[in-house]
Amino acid sequence: MTTKPRHISVVDDDVSVRESLPDLLRSFGFSVDAFSSAEEFLNAGAFARSDGMILDIAMPGMTGPELYKELSRRGQPVPTIFITALKDEVLRTRLMNDGALECLFKPFGDDELEEAIRAIL
Repeated sequence: MTTKPRHISVVDDDVSVRESLPDLLRSFGFSVDAFSSAEEFLNAGAFARSDGMILDIAMPGMTGPELYKELSRRGQPVPTIFITALKDEVLRTRLMNDGALECLFKPFGDDELEEAIRAIL
């Protein structure tokens, strides 16, 4: 009997991240969907099938932290790793205190990402 791969949602407005990160995650053995915005993620109902989420912090419209809070408000929390190009330790600490499982600064290594994902799943 084969088990269904764990599903990760990537939410990032950067097209290069949306194109490269899913390929990397699939190489780790996960199934993946990628979304260009928090609104697209919510409209697709992707939170219902996501075992984990990789979420950009700064996006047009609803930000990553706003999406994270909205999912909690709806009673649909998804284990989340935030990613950001802004190296802000205060923000990282706040996100971790709010329940994020990790906050990685771009650029991050493949091993660093895999370790963070395996920890949440």
